[in-house]
Amino acid sequence: MAALLNQLKRNRLEAGLSQQALAGLAGISRQAYSALESGSANPSTEVALRLARSLKTSVDHLFSLPEAAPQQMLAQLVGSSIAKDTASIYKPATRVQLVQVGNRLLARAVSGTGSTRRSLIQAEGVAVNEPDESNRVTVQPFEDHETRSPTLGLLGCDPAGALLEPGLNRHGINLVWWEEGSHQALSGLARGEAHVAGCHLRDEDTGEFNIPWVLKLIPFPCTMVTFAAWQQGFIVAPGNPHGIRSVEDLSRPEVRIINRQSGSGSRSLLDRLLLRGGVPSAAVTGYNREAGGHMSVASTVASGQADAGVGVQAAATALGLGFVSLEEERYDLVIPNHFLNNSGVQVLLDLLRQPGLRRRVETLGGYDVSAMGLPVSHS
Repeated sequence: MAALLNQLKRNRLEAGLSQQALAGLAGISRQAYSALESGSANPSTEVALRLARSLKTSVDHLFSLPEAAPQQMLAQLVGSSIAKDTASIYKPATRVQLVQVGNRLLARAVSGTGSTRRSLIQAEGVAVNEPDESNRVTVQPFEDHETRSPTLGLLGCDPAGALLEPGLNRHGINLVWWEEGSHQALSGLARGEAHVAGCHLRDEDTGEFNIPWVLKLIPFPCTMVTFAAWQQGFIVAPGNPHGIRSVEDLSRPEVRIINRQSGSGSRSLLDRLLLRGGVPSAAVTGYNREAGGHMSVASTVASGQADAGVGVQAAATALGLGFVSLEEERYDLVIPNHFLNNSGVQVLLDLLRQPGLRRRVETLGGYDVSAMGLPVSHS
């Protein structure tokens, strides 16, 4: 017989009773009571009634049957880290996020450098085995499928993405947002790993933002809407003690930078400016040190581990750092047309039209939200 779950210790302590005293009130030995409180034995009906009377509560309040665990599910692992070293990242008991994208259940590990932003990231279950040769894993969810909210999968690097979560939650949508550089986000969208991807990639030939890259990387029709235009530049220590104003300053031996990963819009901007300024990347100390997002860049500068890094003004403002603007960029959201009728996507599009969200984003600093929610077309 399975042991009952019990609330004996909590109720005993609230009543100010020792094990010996409560055992005496119930007419059993202290050893017998200790076995009940620890869950190693079950009470008879008579003893359960005596305990409930002694604690001035009901039997149902003291004892309950253990709930059956939700049914396990098979999910496809996704994420840019998989190709690098899947086996070292996905282990049994690894916390994972779950998102239903079309007819595929996808799992993303909540571990490593991407497992925190300003707080620990919520997970929906744990992997109970290592991935198979097709990168599938069995997941033990925390809740039954029927009780989990619909999910919206979003890939992108905008720190303001967190501001979408309360509005989506109010409509019963759970946001699964993973920070990825623009190129990685679009590639993940092309692989069917999300409903929406954000990007800020400038095309070198045309000078146009995002549209040429979407046409190049996404093999199906998409709709693009603007989230915001933002200021991107050098995140520096308060007061800019090294006097960093241009990429030429990054080649000074006393200046250390933290870079973004290859494929990100910030990395693309830095490389473009270095090329234009005739500064070889080898002359920049820290060029090969990479951070996974704008807030990570800001945190590295704030900790004194770097003197500068390319990121958005909002990240610098959030940590009280200095900022040297380099250019304004347009950050767009890319939505596959086959997801336009998805309930989460519909709520997202409605949120982008709400003045409340615009005000929240604008107060972060460095954002122009005048075009938020408007369709993007060729310039």
